[in-house]
Amino acid sequence: MSMDAADFISHRFSTRELPERLRLPLWRESFVRGIVHADIEPLSSAPFHADATLQASRGLRTLALKGTSMRFKRLKASLADGDDSIGLIVCLPNRSQLSQRGREIELCGGDALAILHSEPATVTYVDGLLFGLAVPRDTLAQRVADIESLAMRLIPQRTEALRLLMAYLKSAFKEGALATPKLRDAVVAHIYDLTALAVGECAPLGDSDASAVVAARHSAVLDYIATHFQDPGLRVEAVARRQGISPRYLQRLMASSGSSFTGHVNELRLQLALKLLTEARLSAQRISDIALEVGFSDVSHFNRLFRARFGDSPRGVRYARRDSGEPRASEHERHARDATAE
Repeated sequence: MSMDAADFISHRFSTRELPERLRLPLWRESFVRGIVHADIEPLSSAPFHADATLQASRGLRTLALKGTSMRFKRLKASLADGDDSIGLIVCLPNRSQLSQRGREIELCGGDALAILHSEPATVTYVDGLLFGLAVPRDTLAQRVADIESLAMRLIPQRTEALRLLMAYLKSAFKEGALATPKLRDAVVAHIYDLTALAVGECAPLGDSDASAVVAARHSAVLDYIATHFQDPGLRVEAVARRQGISPRYLQRLMASSGSSFTGHVNELRLQLALKLLTEARLSAQRISDIALEVGFSDVSHFNRLFRARFGDSPRGVRYARRDSGEPRASEHERHARDATAE
């Protein structure tokens, strides 16, 4: 596979649309042998299926796999490709088995371990999602001493650096950061640093100022807020506790992106309120109910923030949309028409 330094490669393989008799041979030849450089043995009597996505950039490769049970074998013949990467295998959410150097380890949901691509290895995928990350050996060796001694060492799911790495990867893929030239170098460097922290035997990260940790924590905080901003009780202390950091450090993370915790939460709430107010199918929803739905417990506070953000009241925005194409209703008429909506 071409890995020019400026390349971003994304390869998707799925057996969904293939005739059953062609699924295994095409998967084996075009993806497993041709791209992953391994062999495969199906382990289930059920009809074979597999969905996999491989992405590569700057020497970094990621593989996400879901399908029927199968065993991957990187045999001596496969080593001729010269790949000396360090692989990090993560099992989500169920279990897998890995063997190398005469050792066999079972991964439970969320656990991980490192393997050496330069030596024979076997990965038995059982169920759920199998995620693999390959990092150039030289790149990781610059960050971790004696990398070979860390191969086949179980990395529990609760390991802070592993949790940060997986959260950062999820965010990077969701935002398409690896495919964005302006972000690619920084994102790949952060992934290398976080991988080194996860593989290496490091102390708790605490309120670290390391750039990769800051980026990962910031990404994790934003993801958590995006999922929970409609909770009226969302507080900086609760989010900080959930992320394992101090409230003061969380505020510093938010300030680094040009916003405060409260400002970011309010912006998400106001944007959702604007969407609800301008969707025709929800035009009968009470404005006070919309305020509560997006996370504001005080309707007057919501109205003030909304006007300051969008230059009009929630009612004004609603009727500007509703009256489009017609003469704009007066404020008095809008109050009269919306009397039951408050």
